Amino acid sequence: MNDAATPLEIRHDEAMHRFTTMVDGHTCEIDYRLDGRTMTILHTGVPEPVGGRGIAARLTRFAVGVAEARGWSVRPACSYARVWFERNPSYAHLLAP
Repeated sequence: MNDAATPLEIRHDEAMHRFTTMVDGHTCEIDYRLDGRTMTILHTGVPEPVGGRGIAARLTRFAVGVAEARGWSVRPACSYARVWFERNPSYAHLLAP
């Protein structure tokens, strides 16, 4: 089931370098490292019971939007983030060299 139309409340914990949302009682997350003005996405996690709903894509789009708004470049170190950038070439200008 794809819940792309259902709003997600995504929180950005800057101190922990993490974006999170709760879906059906499960925490979904993106962990990153910030080196200067480069956000390295280290991990994207969506528990299996809520997988397949586009949650990881929405978390990634949100995180990349924050990076863009702050003038950061993005280094997709986790496999999901790399694939997300391949599927969303309009964000390629944000990729760190």
